[in-house]
Amino acid sequence: MKVNIRFPLAFDTRGRTAVCDDARHVREMIEEFLFTAPGERVNRPEFGSGILHLIFAPNSVGLAATLQASIQSGLQSCLGDLIEVKQLEVEARDEVLRIDLAYTLLRTGEDRTEFFERSLGR
Repeated sequence: MKVNIRFPLAFDTRGRTAVCDDARHVREMIEEFLFTAPGERVNRPEFGSGILHLIFAPNSVGLAATLQASIQSGLQSCLGDLIEVKQLEVEARDEVLRIDLAYTLLRTGEDRTEFFERSLGR
């Protein structure tokens, strides 16, 4: 039986390591990929999108297109055995970064739509 440990690490009501279903686990892995810088993980230096470093770069159509292409490529490389990306939109407005992602879970064929958002103005 496969067990998915929740991310970030948490404990359940019994004091044991919290677990989650496959769909939530994949969503958490996507979020971890998006907000991790390449090289941050010692054993997987290619893992991560590095987008948080670009949040204060001049906002332009070209930057958004570059981010979308690099994120889609990274998701395919790091999580391509779990998901198929259907649609991806990246929007940086003021101090908020929002990513809208539509994907299919390959294991079940389930289509999912998620958004990920970070505010960096604190």
